[in-house]
Amino acid sequence: MTHTSAEVDSCSGSVGAGAGAVAYSIFTDHGNTVVRQVTVQNAQPVANGTPLSVNSIYRRAYRGVVEITARGTGNSAEGSGFVYDSSGHIVTNDHVVQGAQSFSVKFWNGKTYSAQLIGGDSSTDLAVLKVNAPASQLYPLTLGSSGNLVVGDPVVAIGSPFGLEETVTSGIVSALHRSIASLNQGFSITDSIQTDAAINHGNSGGPLLNAQGQVVGVNSQIRSDSGDNAGVGFSIPSDTVRSIAGQLISNGKAVHAYLGVALDSTASSARVADVRPGTPAAKANLRSGDVVTAVDGTTVDSAEALTRAIDAHKPGETVTVKIRRNGKEITAQVKLASRPS
Repeated sequence: MTHTSAEVDSCSGSVGAGAGAVAYSIFTDHGNTVVRQVTVQNAQPVANGTPLSVNSIYRRAYRGVVEITARGTGNSAEGSGFVYDSSGHIVTNDHVVQGAQSFSVKFWNGKTYSAQLIGGDSSTDLAVLKVNAPASQLYPLTLGSSGNLVVGDPVVAIGSPFGLEETVTSGIVSALHRSIASLNQGFSITDSIQTDAAINHGNSGGPLLNAQGQVVGVNSQIRSDSGDNAGVGFSIPSDTVRSIAGQLISNGKAVHAYLGVALDSTASSARVADVRPGTPAAKANLRSGDVVTAVDGTTVDSAEALTRAIDAHKPGETVTVKIRRNGKEITAQVKLASRPS
């Protein structure tokens, strides 16, 4: 479903999230998108609740960090990724690989191997490559559950700001359930994690790790007037990474349920500003001015809550949508479609 209007400027690297918003930067280096990524999977187990030092977290993660070079016609982009599994799948940001035809992956010890694109998802800015490297090079990182995070939890970011490889910064979870603009214009990445761990150009795609050394987010955007770190960074949650990476590995693409409404960004509720023609919402006779109050029994009290409620379903599923129209409660059965790319 649509949320607020969103625009992505691939040249400047800025993302606007509605009128009056400060620019969100998708990190670039000399005009080329740069992404650094790390995530923990199958590393040594750590007992829940036992905090590690920043150095210990780094030592558990650094061998799973890779550098990605994506080459297209007449240009190339450099970024990062992380080893997702022992089969050689590498997770990175979609804006690193978009438009490229060939890819190489450089490991922590300098060894470089070719890779193929398995698939990308512009709605969540995630992509998966598969690297042609021996098993001895693969150090998968462990994905934790972003759903277990609470505001104030310590976190560590690893990446290459301004090309300074293996830079480690630390901070806390500043906020949860933020919505940030996706590459798929008009849609949002929901449940994003806000952190004050220093994130700059080149950190994009790097991991955000919890105190147990598990990856709970993939650093994606910053909010800044200057485009540099201002202590407001955003990470794609690991629960989203797990879902999308699994779909890309299995099917080469990811699908998202679609309702087909634009919401009023000035309202505190999920108030419909527009219904797209031919969409599930239009077929179910939803109208501008309707306020969605529940989806399949899940209470909806904001635009973000409606986005999460729809995202929890699959295309083709029929859901019960409760709306308030002119003071009256109305129930509609809506068969969800696939979100357009």
